[in-house]
Amino acid sequence: MSPTVSRLCFPVSKLRTVDYLKKYHSIDIDEDRIYRYLDKLYNKQKDAVQQISYQHTLKVLNNQMSIVFYDVTTLYFEIDDQDDLRKTGFSKEGRHQNPQIVLGLLVSVGGYPLAYEIFEGNKYEGHTMLPVIDAFKKKYELGKMVVIADSGLLSNENIIDLQGNGYEFILGARIKNEKQPLQKQILSLKLKNGESALLKKDEQTRLIISYSLSRHKKDQANRERGLLKLEKQVKSGRLTKANINNRGYNKYLKLDGEIKVDIDRDKFTADGKWDGLKGYLTNTTLSKEEIIENYNHLWRIEKAFRVSKHDLKIRPIDHRLHRRIEAHVCIAFAAYKVFKELERQLYEMKANLSPEKAIEIAKTIYSLKVLNPLNNEVVEQTLILNEEQKYLSQLFNF
Repeated sequence: MSPTVSRLCFPVSKLRTVDYLKKYHSIDIDEDRIYRYLDKLYNKQKDAVQQISYQHTLKVLNNQMSIVFYDVTTLYFEIDDQDDLRKTGFSKEGRHQNPQIVLGLLVSVGGYPLAYEIFEGNKYEGHTMLPVIDAFKKKYELGKMVVIADSGLLSNENIIDLQGNGYEFILGARIKNEKQPLQKQILSLKLKNGESALLKKDEQTRLIISYSLSRHKKDQANRERGLLKLEKQVKSGRLTKANINNRGYNKYLKLDGEIKVDIDRDKFTADGKWDGLKGYLTNTTLSKEEIIENYNHLWRIEKAFRVSKHDLKIRPIDHRLHRRIEAHVCIAFAAYKVFKELERQLYEMKANLSPEKAIEIAKTIYSLKVLNPLNNEVVEQTLILNEEQKYLSQLFNF
């Protein structure tokens, strides 16, 4: 059983993997052998893994590789001390006190993983995008590309770099941060559910604004939930001057006098005007419908992180050496690629199974080997004991 399959079926530490393989698969592997393999993976096979993933994805997409999606996540370590790679920084998991690494992931249409890179834990996520995309484009000698990313990667520097390097882009826009004239123009649109509008921002970029009633309800509920939490904290006296910042719903707090903290209800009400609105910044010539549709595929990369961090349990990472951390992430990347291929095949077969369920069923299927002492012949039999197992065996012909 390869490390990739182990990560899919039993995503635990290397020590527990050794124990698992011995108990359930009669495979006796020395722990040192696993660590030697991790070193080999880092030194010789990391590029090969990404190359194989790219070539297979290209085949699946009929040699169409003009759109890529980029996003960033953080992976924290339960340690106290920092080193050259693991550093404290802004944590997407809310673990700002823990050293972490920053992981950038590039995927294709359909959510198939293409490339990844690891950065120091204190690196600003906006500075990770161009190095990954440039390296990917150069490696495979690609031509025109459209880069899609969320608003967390939106910065003037990134926009200038993307345009300067000949990329087209669709980025989530921070419409509340636009200049006042453009803000007024956005709020004057009065869009209805499902409607969108196109505004010219400058000579090279356009701003697409869409409105969704379901998004409106979600935004409103989140604001009200945040306000209720603040009200409880103010009433209890647990909020002080130290709590005043612009993070989350703390922007609704204000200082009354020198020490009294109060809630800025006017700001809360004004924010309600933006409920349901979503902005997209682009320099493409695509229609607003195409821009919104392409951007909506970004949820697949978010799913990639969710699967890799939870279903494949990329965390916790028990390694401290840089090369072993890299190798661990590489195994998780390969496991996610296999996961996506399983998902694709199940979809093509119109199977009534999710990849998670298929893996769960596969883990219950065992194979027996019986040695005949009379002729030393070995007979192997796969045990199919219930309808779920039978269905899976028929799908994949085993």
